[in-house]
Amino acid sequence: MPGLYFEEFRVGQTFDHPIHRTITETDNVLLTTMTHNPAALHLDAEYMKGTLFGKPLVNSCLTLSFMVGISVNDTTNGTTVANLGFDEVKFPKPLFCGDTIHVQTEVLELRDSKSRPDNGIVIFAHRAFNQNGDLVGECKRSALMLRIPK
Repeated sequence: MPGLYFEEFRVGQTFDHPIHRTITETDNVLLTTMTHNPAALHLDAEYMKGTLFGKPLVNSCLTLSFMVGISVNDTTNGTTVANLGFDEVKFPKPLFCGDTIHVQTEVLELRDSKSRPDNGIVIFAHRAFNQNGDLVGECKRSALMLRIPK
C-alpha cells in the first residue's frame, strides 16, 4: 500500500508526483460527453477557431480529476477513508489537448477528527502544471485519513 497514514504527513511536505500525463482529445471528449456537457468550447473545433483560444479547451473537470488522481498513489492510496471536500478550485491558464501535465502536492494542514478518533484530516494543495511550467489548475482537498493501526 503506497499511501501514507495520517501520522506520516508533515505540514509543508511536498510531493512532486512522477506521473506525467499527455491529455488526449479522446480523454476530453469522453469525459465531456460522459457527463452530458454539451459546451462547444470542449467539443467543437470549428466554433473554437473564432474564439480567444482558437481551439477546444480541456474540460476543467478533467483537469481536476487528473490533478487529484495523479496524486493518489504517492499520498492517499489505501489510507483514505473519504474525501471531505474541495475548496478554492482554480484554473488560471487553459489546458489543451496535447498538453502534458505534471502535479505537485503540498500538505497544508493536519488536524484530529473530532467525530472519528481513529482518523485525522489532511488538507492538501494540489497544483497542475503544463509542459511549459504554467500553472493550469489548483485546489485544496480535505481528506479523512486512517491513522497507523495499533
